[in-house]
Amino acid sequence: MIRNDYRHQYVIGDLQGCFGAFNRLLKVLDFDENQDKLWLAGDIVARGEDSLATLRETKRLADKGALATVLGNHDITLIATWRGVLPIKPKDKTAAIFEADDCDELLNWLRKQPLLLYPDEKTVLTHAGIPPNWQIKEAQKYAQELQNQLSGSLKQLDRLLPKLYSKKADVWSDKLHGYQRMRAIANYLTRMRLCTQDGLLEFSFKESLKDEMPSDFRPWFDWYVVRERRILFGHWAALKAQVDTKNVRALDGGCVWGGSLVAYRLGDGKIIEIK
Repeated sequence: MIRNDYRHQYVIGDLQGCFGAFNRLLKVLDFDENQDKLWLAGDIVARGEDSLATLRETKRLADKGALATVLGNHDITLIATWRGVLPIKPKDKTAAIFEADDCDELLNWLRKQPLLLYPDEKTVLTHAGIPPNWQIKEAQKYAQELQNQLSGSLKQLDRLLPKLYSKKADVWSDKLHGYQRMRAIANYLTRMRLCTQDGLLEFSFKESLKDEMPSDFRPWFDWYVVRERRILFGHWAALKAQVDTKNVRALDGGCVWGGSLVAYRLGDGKIIEIK
């Protein structure tokens, strides 16, 4: 049964394993897991000081119905590392997860999380955004396709994961099929920053909007598209959660890089942030 009687609901930007900042933010919010709900923009883990504790607490709150999350690119990388597809990256500070007794339990839970959620009737949440060449209902359909693959049997997962990584971007067409289609969906929902108007992605640019961008590429949200919901997204730390328009709201304040951890209160749109 879906609850609609929460006291407050908050959408929080990328945690990136910043467990201390997460706890400080919850204290500032006066978060009550019995009355309130959190929605996470993905990238639960990676470069912060305690990804294991962050993942454990996220799962605990989700099991209570007090939290929901979408998958980010670092979450998918964690799953791929767990399955032996990618090596452990020391800079990601996730090694403790693989040494933990509850590693399989945590990662089996993580891989079954969605890539798109509707926090309320006015908003939609994904990690990186929604490209201009997709309608929101289409994005929901494509996100579900990839979620079905990630949450299937381990044999199916192990076949999929190596195919999700490529330095070349796939231009979207609904005629894409198989692993190429899954890779394109993952790239749009978890890796996107810049694109052309027809949806060709550019992966190298990670800077701010003031920096020079490759020719013909613009931030995905600059290509104006009429949306029936406001898109909430994380992923792009250099934006410092400053992009705030009728169509989109950025929520990654770059906490792991010395910035802020940002919460967006549903209902009135108030921003609460801590360092």
